[in-house]
Amino acid sequence: MKNIYKFPEGFWWGSASSAEQSEGKGNTGKGKTIWDHWFEIEKNRFFDEVGPDVTSDFFNRYKEDIELMKNLSHNSFRMSLSWARLFPNGDGDVNEKAVEFYNNVINTFIDNGVKPFVNLYHFDMPMAMQEKGGWESKEVVEAYANYADKCFELFGDRIEYWFTFNEPLGPVLGGYMQDFHYPNIIDFKRAAQVAFNTILAHAKAVEKFKNHTLRSKIGIILNLSPTYPRSSNKCDVEAARICDLFYNRSFLDPCVKGSFPKKLVDILKKYEQMPVYTQVDIETIKENTAQILGINYYEPRRAKAKENVVNPNSPFMPEWLFDPYILPGRKFNQYRGWEIYEKGILDLCNDVKENYGNIEGFISENGMGVADEARFIENGQINDKYRIEFIKGHLKYIHKAIEEGCNIKGYHLWTFIDCWSWMNAYKNRYGLVSLDLSTQKRTVKKSGEFYKLLSENNGFEE
Repeated sequence: MKNIYKFPEGFWWGSASSAEQSEGKGNTGKGKTIWDHWFEIEKNRFFDEVGPDVTSDFFNRYKEDIELMKNLSHNSFRMSLSWARLFPNGDGDVNEKAVEFYNNVINTFIDNGVKPFVNLYHFDMPMAMQEKGGWESKEVVEAYANYADKCFELFGDRIEYWFTFNEPLGPVLGGYMQDFHYPNIIDFKRAAQVAFNTILAHAKAVEKFKNHTLRSKIGIILNLSPTYPRSSNKCDVEAARICDLFYNRSFLDPCVKGSFPKKLVDILKKYEQMPVYTQVDIETIKENTAQILGINYYEPRRAKAKENVVNPNSPFMPEWLFDPYILPGRKFNQYRGWEIYEKGILDLCNDVKENYGNIEGFISENGMGVADEARFIENGQINDKYRIEFIKGHLKYIHKAIEEGCNIKGYHLWTFIDCWSWMNAYKNRYGLVSLDLSTQKRTVKKSGEFYKLLSENNGFEE
């Protein structure tokens, strides 16, 4: 007997990408981003020395790409706007050529029956703003709020869902703690300031949004991982709780509830890692929370009690308080080293239901990156059955989450066409459509055909 997984009417079936990872430079006079700059000074750190200049050339090929989305029955797609394209210097006068480009893109989406979800920031700080301190600077926060305000004015009449940030934890970890984003600083206190100011920027953008009385919603997209203790031992449980505070609740609580977890604040005070802020900042965050939540889910996080004494001369890190735990016998993606744990997506959804007011949400990213996919070409097409099984495995738990009352409105895969992936460039491919880098030719994978049927049937059976 077959199991039928039918999703609610109007469910969002689509995918997601970002400006920096798909557009390429184009000819609008786009300003440099931190990625352009870092590639110039440390090209050796990028896989195959492939930078962001061309990527998947969405700038020149958006019409055919959007038509392909329509043909594969997407009803929605999450894109991002490039701050550095619209404001080459980060602030000042808007770039009218960029406005024309984005108007054309948005209108093309709508004309093809694909609803554009628009994100304002996806790791792509204008270099001119980074030179002023990036997210450490209140001046940059204000410039971002003005950029957001202009976007609402220019495009707000056609967009139903706005998002302030995608994975704001990423630049905090990569740029100020773990050395995989520019400016490559290792300093937790500065990381805490970056995190706080990013949350403040989110709130200020929401505040600006409210002034426009648009018939739309605004939210944020967070990369969330359910945190599991190694065991039921109280020391492991406490370690997982602290890990969860740093890597999930640090953004989830202020952006959805408008307040910071007390225990996290207590820890930062104890270790003298508190950011600088004003009471006005706190009130702004409290009054301007997300109206919709995007959940990016790739892997769980597991933690255990510390097994060794911390070196007091090392820089403070959250891992002073817990150790990561690798589950023996885990299923994992060998190309990324990430654990594959489908039930984690159910646990996340239930957490949001129980602890965050069951805020309207959707799975904004989920996907599987695989290297050397040409190995799987059959009759001129990549037979990525592993990706199909990955998607099905997660959708079963999303279906269960909805049955249990979770307010989940859609599923967006990362990504539509293989895109440039920061330092990893095109090493691991995530797309429903393959990209030939030398010719820019697009070819639908087996997963793309599966996804078309998934959308048309509003579910699948197995």
